[in-house]
Amino acid sequence: MKIALLASLCVAGALTGCGGGGDDTPPPTSQVPASASESTDGFVSYLKALVASDADTLPPVDVGNVAPPADDTSMPVPVN
Repeated sequence: MKIALLASLCVAGALTGCGGGGDDTPPPTSQVPASASESTDGFVSYLKALVASDADTLPPVDVGNVAPPADDTSMPVPVN
């Protein structure tokens, strides 16, 4: 009886550890979002996403079409 209970708990634990939690969010290096070229806020938020990710282990991203936006009228934004 104890062996069956122990085996059941092991199987339940193994199935719990294997399932769920699928994260379908693409990594930030899959492509540069259009918002990164449209506004400084979009560019800074993309850079923050790159820093927060493990970008060193991800494939490189093509930045050939990215033009960092310039805004000379707004106040500087602190980057934390």
